Amino acid sequence: MKQFIAILVLAALSGSLEASDEIPGAPQTTPIVITGATIHTVSGPVIENGALLFDRGRIVAAGKAGEVKIPDDAQQIDGKGQHVYPGLFEAHSHLGLVEVSAVRASRDQSESGAMNPNVRAHVSVNPDSELIPVTRANGVLLALSAPSGGRISGQASVMQMDGWTFEDMTLRSDAAMVVSWPSVPHEFEKDDSKGGSKSDPVDSLRDFFDEGRAYLAARADDASTQRTDVKLESLRSVFERKMPLLVAANSLAVIQSAVAFAVEQNVRLIIFGGYDAPLCAELLKKHNVPVIVSTVYRLPRRRHDGVDAAYTLPSRLRDAGVRFCISGSGSSRTSNARNLPYHAATAVAHGLPADEALKAITLYPAQILGVAKRVGSLERGKDATLILTTGDPLETPTRVTAAWIRGRKVDLSSRHVRLYEKYREKYRQLKP
Repeated sequence: MKQFIAILVLAALSGSLEASDEIPGAPQTTPIVITGATIHTVSGPVIENGALLFDRGRIVAAGKAGEVKIPDDAQQIDGKGQHVYPGLFEAHSHLGLVEVSAVRASRDQSESGAMNPNVRAHVSVNPDSELIPVTRANGVLLALSAPSGGRISGQASVMQMDGWTFEDMTLRSDAAMVVSWPSVPHEFEKDDSKGGSKSDPVDSLRDFFDEGRAYLAARADDASTQRTDVKLESLRSVFERKMPLLVAANSLAVIQSAVAFAVEQNVRLIIFGGYDAPLCAELLKKHNVPVIVSTVYRLPRRRHDGVDAAYTLPSRLRDAGVRFCISGSGSSRTSNARNLPYHAATAVAHGLPADEALKAITLYPAQILGVAKRVGSLERGKDATLILTTGDPLETPTRVTAAWIRGRKVDLSSRHVRLYEKYREKYRQLKP
């Protein structure tokens, strides 16, 4: 009986974890031009009745229809009445790392141990995840896949939502070093009950960084006598300010603690969450610390906060002059990453200008995560990662009619679409 039950469980798991049916797009072989559409470049003016030309995966030109020179062999797509936008960018998720949160076998976002700077999220991303086609069907073509767990979780990677392998999908493997920040007391005062003083909860992280710097100094002095330490070696990019720390912080004390540590260690910092960020806006601006708003749909953290505190956070950050972008998945909502544009829309309803909301899910995350030279806006030379829609993607009736990632046509079908078609047919057959 036990063996029979085990077989049933394994069968159920294998059914839920099977690969998605969508076939990744083939590399672009001929120029493609979308004509007659409204082109939202994001970084520049909106172009009515425009033409967007891309070839070999890169944007060649964007301008008024008739002003863009179209090659004779170009594939022409009639975009009349439609809109072209850059692919939407989810700035934090577990996409490709977690399939079903309740099934342990489908979770690969964390490693054992406290300090894992050598962990790289992109090598664990599952290209066959069912969540990837579901997410990109709503225009989200880029996402940061971030590890979790321990004190230093590892390196988060910017991934493209299409590809046969993780190598195909990776846009930047070392976008940020994810750190789980310790709880911070209001002050470190003498603990009379033990006759000593309370220890700084950041000390373990500080000691690890000191060890890393000592190791790298020894390697620089004589690499032949210094045994390679993969974990400490992985801190090099952080110390060289090429890779920022990504710290989840919502309370004022934790944000201030993280900024103080980054200044002390001379490393770059990104705050993820940022609920209290407007309260220390001057500090964040002084040290050029951007904020990834973890989710607009969340409850107030304190009883005296306004009921719309989370909804107005992006607007308040903009008014305070703090660099920010919007994420829709929070810490555990990766399965709903497709709803990213609606988080931005809610921010618009609570004071954020519509053009800023669009930038907050396209250009701003690309700038914050160091890939703005490739994606985030429709400019000559950037990747042809874009969507064709029936309207504003921030509005729920809008449909994405076509999408390309680096010029590759993306299959917009998904498990959700197949289930919709299945049950629509069911009720058609059952209709009297």
